Amino acid sequence: MSTVLISIFCPDRTGLVAAITGRLFEIGANLGDTSFAMLGTGAEFTSVCDLPADISAADLEADLASLPELEGARLTVRPFELDAAAGPLGQVTHRIVLSGGDRPGLIARLSEAFGSFKANIVRLDAQRVPEQGLYVTRLAVAIPERAEACLNTVANTAGELNLSCHVEQA
Repeated sequence: MSTVLISIFCPDRTGLVAAITGRLFEIGANLGDTSFAMLGTGAEFTSVCDLPADISAADLEADLASLPELEGARLTVRPFELDAAAGPLGQVTHRIVLSGGDRPGLIARLSEAFGSFKANIVRLDAQRVPEQGLYVTRLAVAIPERAEACLNTVANTAGELNLSCHVEQA
């Protein structure tokens, strides 16, 4: 068995995730950490995946490239050389949703607030919601210490940026 990183970027299409994950299931691959997102009219799929011993990264890349849903995709499958299991910095302690108007530097300012408390952003999803005039940022974070002070700083930063801030403990 080998562990690989699958990275796909292509135009978004209905059935895209089903085609990719269905093919991976058919060949006996086991998905680990996986994410999918629409980015504008594009789509990004990324997965750390365990492959059966008889399938190489190059074989899988060629196999996936033959899927009609991945026509025109930028696709790479390469060995994953890091530990596939998340360490302590991957243990989500809080989920945070910020919403309000979009402004340059918004994610940078929020990231700096987490960094000053040695908090780790495990997942981040940000998107424009034009019909509501909103920019919504969702974060899953690992705050190893001084969580209350960190969250207060993030809330204050959000307030300075005219954003609403909702926090849930994981």
